[in-house]
Amino acid sequence: MVSGTMTSDLVSEVDAKRLWKATVKDSHNFFPKIFPEIFSSVTVLQGDGGVGTIKRFNFTPAVKEFSYVKERVDEIDEEKFVYKYTVIEGGPLGDKLISLSYDIKFLAKEGGCMISRTSNYETHPDAQFDEAKVKEMKEYMNAMLEKVEQYLLSNPNVYC
Repeated sequence: MVSGTMTSDLVSEVDAKRLWKATVKDSHNFFPKIFPEIFSSVTVLQGDGGVGTIKRFNFTPAVKEFSYVKERVDEIDEEKFVYKYTVIEGGPLGDKLISLSYDIKFLAKEGGCMISRTSNYETHPDAQFDEAKVKEMKEYMNAMLEKVEQYLLSNPNVYC
């Protein structure tokens, strides 16, 4: 069993509040719109977006490894733009991971923001730890964020 942490800090030209609104508050609408090749739908199963809310992200057949993931909101701070959530079902849980959680912070700065993302995971005792897979996931998430940033910069009146 391996416990690990993956961190990433990215600078964005997009205002923290706009990124927050798009990727946290309206993720259930925004992600399927901007990533139709990845997300077929996102459904709020329980809650109102606050702590305890459970969302189900359904993936298209292009995502070969799994068909869905359920996430639970653990903390949401709208003033500090802090969002913490845990994967509770589906996705990489089961075969490879016992637990997976994320801590995302949007830190306002002049001309945009800094996005600080931390993932904590624990593998199954008999699962092989794959450093290359962790690196691949990090690069994939960074590429998704770049696409979000491009969309928001190209649509300056969206999520204002």
